[in-house]
Amino acid sequence: MLLSLYRACSAALAPLAPPFLLWRARMRRARLRPEDRLRSQERLAKPSLPRPHGRLAWLHGAAAADIAPLIPLIERLDAAGFAVLVTTRDDGSTPIRLPPTALHQCAPLDAPRFVKPFLAYWRPDVALFAASEFWPNFISESRKRGLPIALINARLSARAFLFWRKLPGVARDLFGGVDLCLARSEADAQRFRFFGASCAQAAGDPIYDLAPSPADAAALARLLARIGARPVWAAFPAGALEEDIVIEAHQKIARNFPDLLTIIAPRHAKRGFDVALRAGRLGLDARVATAADHDSGALPAIHIVGAGDAGLFYRATGVIFLGKSLRGGGGINPVEAAKRGCAILHGPDVDDFEEVYAAVDGAGGGAVVNDAQALASEASLLLFDAAELRAMGRAAADEVERLNGASWRIMQALAPYLAQIFVRPEIEDEAES
Repeated sequence: MLLSLYRACSAALAPLAPPFLLWRARMRRARLRPEDRLRSQERLAKPSLPRPHGRLAWLHGAAAADIAPLIPLIERLDAAGFAVLVTTRDDGSTPIRLPPTALHQCAPLDAPRFVKPFLAYWRPDVALFAASEFWPNFISESRKRGLPIALINARLSARAFLFWRKLPGVARDLFGGVDLCLARSEADAQRFRFFGASCAQAAGDPIYDLAPSPADAAALARLLARIGARPVWAAFPAGALEEDIVIEAHQKIARNFPDLLTIIAPRHAKRGFDVALRAGRLGLDARVATAADHDSGALPAIHIVGAGDAGLFYRATGVIFLGKSLRGGGGINPVEAAKRGCAILHGPDVDDFEEVYAAVDGAGGGAVVNDAQALASEASLLLFDAAELRAMGRAAADEVERLNGASWRIMQALAPYLAQIFVRPEIEDEAES
């Protein structure tokens, strides 16, 4: 009943979608960019790219953060002979580093008026919905076309479980009708099974399968030469509060390590000069890295770099602080740092990657710090005790290695459905048939 009401309301409100999208875009920016108009058209099921030939897998997630852990799965689908269409509901301002063969479009609004032509144009052979994207019209229209439907890296938090318990009929209709539910954890799988998804099983989190970003070997060698024998650690703060905590921690650590090198990579590059200014007012030698001094010369006490070079500094330092975690924010993905054998320090607010941090911390590869004093104490201990630093870094690397393999398990679960796709005729667009 409620699902029927939802579908009726979404159909009735569909004519208001174009002016609504235009209004929302103007609220975000005073002057619309060409890409803003392009994204709005995509949300109205007006594609900006041609459909590739051959079999197509449709992978949908809320935003770039939901798609990023699934890059290894996209690569496996590509190797299996599928082109992959990735859709997200965000405006595309956060770049998604997709494999070259994958396509990205903004997802259509969840109304039959837009979902039907979207499916007719792209003609996917399988629908994969990531994380917590359970849109009724996406699922119902995919069912009508006879598509295999799988929930991938599916999550149903305790809070979401309590919400759906208030709507048990809706939940059973949504989750009970999917062909496959591959949950991130056994707790998630149990919650899905409660709502009728008898096919739910725990496949693990694909985030552990992410390969570390490549680094320029020559640039790394030059950086290590500039660091020399100095004690060094790196911090990736988010916002002024964490930046000030890192600067204060540097001062405390430097009391025991006078030649300390602190590398700071603010989350937003524009903040680098502000960090240097605030550190300079405290009498610290802090400079922002520029193209002119990137490869030569002595490094200052505080070397400020762009967060985009994180992979390089994970390799060059053994102790790192991952911010966006001291006063809310959800944390920064620690998997790449762990794979590089870094000892990981972080704040308590890591909700976005709670299970990952719990696993790494539990294995002895990470530690929680709450303020500048705790950060300085932990970093000083690791800089003083090389054996402890190596043990902590090895524990982090071993733990993420132990937990990988989810992408392979997802592909194994999908294999029977993908095999059936290749023995049936390709679906033709209704406009062509």
